[in-house]
Amino acid sequence: MGGAAGAGAAAAAAAAAAIERTRQEEEEMTAYTSQDLSEGWEFKILRSSTSAFKNPERLKAVLAEEAEAGWILVEKFDNGRIRLKRPVSARAQDHSLRFDPYRTWTGMSDTTQGLMIAGITLAVLAVLALIIVFVATRR
Repeated sequence: MGGAAGAGAAAAAAAAAAIERTRQEEEEMTAYTSQDLSEGWEFKILRSSTSAFKNPERLKAVLAEEAEAGWILVEKFDNGRIRLKRPVSARAQDHSLRFDPYRTWTGMSDTTQGLMIAGITLAVLAVLALIIVFVATRR
């Protein structure tokens, strides 16, 4: 395996491990009592890959939009994750919403952000290669 391929494999393994740690952490942080579930609540975790919940105005706007679907803030885990709950009865209004009430991301997802970074990196490398070729042919 070449250096670049090895580095890519290592990065992929590190990303997978980080995702697993996050999932395990969320499971430990979100223990639901039988009362929570028997009283007709449903829960979700809303994520932001850009740490949007750090900004109080952005958090307020996201919570206002989620409230349209009946979601209520339970807790803020960190700047990238919040836990919400809503009564199961709120599903009856889902058809009138302009967004998916079960979305788990706001803004750009981790995948989209990663693809954007990779695309920008490739574009910069392509421009540098063109500059090198241009300079080399001018000599």
